[in-house]
Amino acid sequence: MSEVVVSSQTNLRNEVRYGAGHTFITDEPVAAGGENAGPDPYTLLLAALGSCMSMTVTLYARRKQWPLENVTVRLRQSRIHVKDCAECVQNKEGFIHRIECGVSFAGPLSDEQRARLEEIAHKCPVHKTLTSEIVITKL
Repeated sequence: MSEVVVSSQTNLRNEVRYGAGHTFITDEPVAAGGENAGPDPYTLLLAALGSCMSMTVTLYARRKQWPLENVTVRLRQSRIHVKDCAECVQNKEGFIHRIECGVSFAGPLSDEQRARLEEIAHKCPVHKTLTSEIVITKL
C-alpha cells in the first residue's frame, strides 16, 4: 500500500511526498487565493482518474495485442444540483460532483475494439474507487 505525505508550505502551497524520494507541489489558482505553483486538488483527482483509465486501456490492448497507438482522456469536474442530474437515481437534496470524461484511441483499431476499450476504460481501479462507497478513517 502506498503512502502520501502532504506538508503545508507557504500560503496554500503544499509539498507532496511519495515513493522513494519523489515530490511535487500542489496549490490553488491565483483567483482562489493561491500562487498557481502546481495543480489544485480537483485537477489531481481528474489526473488520477484519467491516468488510470489510460493505463488500464493500454495494458488491456497490449495483452490482446491490439494496434493501440495512443489514448487520450479528457475530463471535466463540476458541482451540480441533484435535481438537475438526469443520471441520479437516488432522491437526494443538495449538490453532487459530476465528472465528465471522454476517451479516444489512435491506431488502426476496429469499431468492436474501440467499443471494448471504451468499456474497459470505465472499469479501471480509480473509476471503481470513485463510484463505490469510500470510507476515510483516522490514521
